[in-house]
This record gives sequence, structure tokens and C-alpha cells, in this order.
Amino acid sequence: MTSLRTTGPSPAPTAWTPRMWALLSVLAGNMLIDALEVSVMAVAMPSLGDDLDLRPATTQWMMSGFAIGFGGLMLFGSRVVVLLGRRRVYLTALLAFAAASLVAGLVSSPELLVATRVVKGFCAALTAPVGLAIITTAFAEGPDRDRAVSVYTLFGASGFTAGLVLSGLLTQAGWRWTLVFPAPVVVALFAVGLRLIPGDRPDPPRPRVYDVAGAVTFTGSLLALVYGIAAVPDTGRSGTRVVEAFALAAVLAVAHVLIERASRAPLLRASLVANGMLIRSALGAAALNGSYLGLLFVLTFQMQSVLGWGPLRTALALLPASVPLAVTALWSGRMVRRFGVARLIAVGLSLPPLGYGWCLWQSPERPYSIGTLPALVLVGAGFVLAFAALNVSATAGVAPAERGLAGATYQTAVQLGAAVVIAATAACVTADVPAGRPAALALVTGVGLVGAVAGLSGLRPAPTAAPGSTKRSS
Repeated sequence: MTSLRTTGPSPAPTAWTPRMWALLSVLAGNMLIDALEVSVMAVAMPSLGDDLDLRPATTQWMMSGFAIGFGGLMLFGSRVVVLLGRRRVYLTALLAFAAASLVAGLVSSPELLVATRVVKGFCAALTAPVGLAIITTAFAEGPDRDRAVSVYTLFGASGFTAGLVLSGLLTQAGWRWTLVFPAPVVVALFAVGLRLIPGDRPDPPRPRVYDVAGAVTFTGSLLALVYGIAAVPDTGRSGTRVVEAFALAAVLAVAHVLIERASRAPLLRASLVANGMLIRSALGAAALNGSYLGLLFVLTFQMQSVLGWGPLRTALALLPASVPLAVTALWSGRMVRRFGVARLIAVGLSLPPLGYGWCLWQSPERPYSIGTLPALVLVGAGFVLAFAALNVSATAGVAPAERGLAGATYQTAVQLGAAVVIAATAACVTADVPAGRPAALALVTGVGLVGAVAGLSGLRPAPTAAPGSTKRSS
């Protein structure tokens, strides 16, 4: 994929003026908003469901809808940025994000609420990678850029934790505040960014190929799949709605493959699909993210609907799984350099399934310190070890010119794992919260084990090439 033109001399040494700090604050602040958009809904869903008379299989769309917009349109968003330019896309996405947040706080229709979540996910798919790209051009290579990237990374890693805390606080005043609060914040970021986001000159290929058909079929297939999973509690696995949704998902998936094979500029290159290291990393990260969010879904409904806990108490109880990553984010690079990606990924992805299994074995009525806390600590430790290593591994075996596309492919997998596992977990919970808990936790544990297998497979020594062979292993 053609990238934005960045030829020419490297930026001059960065003067850390108030203007540069303000630019970094805009980029990091928006990254924080993007990162907390999933977690901010986690604690609010039981209250939203009670108010609108919705079951968990429906309220899960508030989390999976954002993940679908983010992951389903990530590759398309990268293409849009290439063709239209960073500044234009970034600022437009900020305004659309703010508008969707405002609409979400005013409507009560489940369909409209889900639509706003998908829109916000697409906006995040546009702004998240662009923010880092702007940093690499605005800050000089070396200590200045490293400091800026560290701040940006810290805000991103802290976003999930911040979302949980905000969700607990805001839901006490009303679940709508969890939806509408980003609007004024993002408008302020837009107003400052309008003056500070640097201009750029896109260098698009001729003719311009957006591949809208490829994006629509891919995202439509994912929406149909999640809809079918969510409909299982109402109609059964062989119900008409379920069968039709799964059939539509399959048809759209086949159409997507055919469209991409015929496209002169497909959204995803075949060389990346064949990259073993990227696929292992994407599968491991998708399993880690999906299983973790599935666990949060189960625990949130258990704590509020079964145990009668309030939103703030629930949010604070969930923090042990997310705080460790936020605290250690700035040292993740050192861990990768010291221990290597393969070992960190293998150990990191093996810990969460132990935590999920512990939760499955425990009764919901067991004290928090015995039943839930050990599981959350294991999950948090897994993220500390594996999160940065997975990101590094995803692009390590890719040519420099394709690393941006490889990163987008990796993030797509992470979000798709979230969308599918959350929907499946919610379907289990919807059957009956107490009775559905074991099935949901068994599902989460199984997904976690898939990630562990993917991580452990990376420990295998690379095969020795035959004499005279030039083939490289992934």
C-alpha cells in the first residue's frame, strides 16, 4: 500500500515548546479516548439493559459494535488515510466521533445505539494509527521521538483502566453519561488540533482505489456473524434467524474474497496472509483480547445482577487485570529486549487460561479475594508479559514497506476477536445469568487456550534450511 509521502530530510531536533506539548496532548488524549471506549461500556451494560429492558445478548452490541467498526474497517481506514491525507482524515474523524457520542446519549433505540458504536469504532480506526504517524514526522528521530512515543503509548495503555473507573463513576449518575461524555472532550481536542495538526500532502496511486466493496462485504460478514451468535438464545442454534444470519455471513465472506482477488489494489496483501509470525501473533492477540473482554462481560453481570454490587464497586473490583499493564507500559520495551518476544508471548498467553479456569472452578458466591481476584491477577500478568511482545512480533518478520499494513492487519484481528467472543459469551449468559456462567466461562477458557497454543508454538526452533536453499522461515 502506498504511504503518505515522507521523503526529504528528517525533522530537525525537536524543541519542546508549549506548541509541541499541546500537539502531543491532542494526539495522546485522543488515543486515551479510543482506548477507553470498550471498557467504559463494560460496567454500564447491566444498567443500560435494565433501563431499556434489553437482555445481555443485546446489550453486548455496545461493546462488540465498537469492535466491529474498529476492526472491520481498519484496513479500509488505512486506505482512506493514504488517499485523502492524515490531517483531513484525523480532524474529520474527531468531529464524527463527537457527533456519534452526542447522538448516543440522546436516543433509546437499540439499533441507533449500535449504529453510533460502529461509527465510533470506524473513527477510532482512522485516528489511532494516524496519531502515531503524525508523531513520527513531527518529532525528530532519537530521544525526542522516543519520549513522545512513550507518552502516547502510556496514554493508550492507561485507557482501558481509565474507562473502567469512569464507567463506575458515570453509571452511578446514569448510563447515558458513559456514552455522551466523550463529545465535549473530543470537540476540545478538535479545536486545538485544528491549529496544531500538521498539514501533509498525500501521494496516492493513480487511479485511486478505495475498495469500498471489499470493506462493505468484510464488515457486513462480521455484523451478520455477530447477529447470528446473539440470536441463538432467542431461536436456538437451528432457528431461522440464526441460519439466515450465518448464511449471509458466509456469502459475504466469499464475496469479499472474490472481490479482493480481482482487485488491482486489495486491502490485504496475500504475502501478509502467508506470514507465519504475523498470523501467530494476530491469533494470540485476538484470543487474549477476546477472552479477557468475555471474562469482564461475565463478571460484570455476575457482580451487578447476581451479587447486587453497584457500578463503582464493580469497576474497582475489575482493576487488578488492567492496572498492571498501565503501570508497566513504559518498561515493556526493556522486557522485550531482555527476554525476547517468543518467551514473553508463550508465558504471557499461558497465564490467562489459568485465571479463567480458576473462575470456572469457583462458585460466584465465593469471597472476591479467593474467587475472582486471583484470576484477574493472572490475566493482568499475562497482559504485562505478552502485550508489547505481540505487537513487536506482528511486524518483526515483515518488510519495512509493509509494516504499516501488517500493524493494521494485526489490530483488525485483535478487534475481531473481541467482537466474536463477546457475542458468544453474551449468548451463554443470556440463557440465565447464574446457569449461563459456567458455559460462558468454559467458552472464555477455551478461547484463552487457543491463544496459549499459538504462543507456545512460537517457541519451536526454526527449521534448518536445506543446503543451497534461500527460503526463509517465518
